[in-house]
Amino acid sequence: MRGRSINLRLILVSGKTKEFIFSPVDSAGDIAVHVYDNWPEADWASECVSRAEILRLIYQGRFLHSSVTLGALGLPLGRTTVMHLVPREHLPEPNSHDQRQKSKGGSSSCCSASCCIL
Repeated sequence: MRGRSINLRLILVSGKTKEFIFSPVDSAGDIAVHVYDNWPEADWASECVSRAEILRLIYQGRFLHSSVTLGALGLPLGRTTVMHLVPREHLPEPNSHDQRQKSKGGSSSCCSASCCIL
């Protein structure tokens, strides 16, 4: 199954990481529920959250909506992909700067090649 699965290395705000294996049909919402249900108590005990719905995935500097599947992101099968996992009640509103950039056909990236989410 490893060749047809996607390995996600999830990074918490504290910098702690844990790897999970998912299918390309799994959505960001499915992943949040799986991680919540299989919370690594030994390593992430101090980071515990009250419910799965507040867990959000960030990939390439963008929050993923719960319905987005790993396959739709074009993630490579059998390889490890890194995402951030953060507790957040609501997704942020689209940035007006991002919208202006998209309408001009420009890039909507926030900064240089490396981003740091605090």
